[in-house]
Amino acid sequence: MTTEDRTPEADLPPDPDAYDSPRATQARARGLAAPYIAGGEDPHIELARREERRWIRVLVAMIVIVILAGFVLGIVAKLLGFDWLLGTP
Repeated sequence: MTTEDRTPEADLPPDPDAYDSPRATQARARGLAAPYIAGGEDPHIELARREERRWIRVLVAMIVIVILAGFVLGIVAKLLGFDWLLGTP
């Protein structure tokens, strides 16, 4: 290993408090070699959950609108006599 390849973190001794941290314990329970779990801890978890609930409602509304629009457009096409658009004789 050359001096360019070395990082300051490699020179530090192991930290016993970091070994017992919740993140390190969860990582060891999952069989990971390092105490890194993607995502981390959100400092504003309630705000994030409120925003997620809002986006879930928007997603469900969009799905309902797309499905209902198909029915509405089909009914309007049938009433206006555009049967050839619907594939019916």
